[in-house]
Amino acid sequence: MNALFVVLCVFYLLGCFALMSIILLQKKRAGGMGSVAGMGQADTYWDKNKGRSMEGTLEKWTKIGGVLFFIFSFALCLL
Repeated sequence: MNALFVVLCVFYLLGCFALMSIILLQKKRAGGMGSVAGMGQADTYWDKNKGRSMEGTLEKWTKIGGVLFFIFSFALCLL
């Protein structure tokens, strides 16, 4: 096997486990379709400052992890 392939596989697996754990740490949202685009939800202090909270941080890391997952998946397919 190619050494680059093995290194990418290791990072891919570590990234998968990290992404799964970040997703499982997030709170469940029971808003359903009513929470899309703020429908049915008032702008509260917690909604405006969500980016500085733990929930906002987990959302940001989920997006970063998702992008890295697709990059590593694409790189592994090319090899």
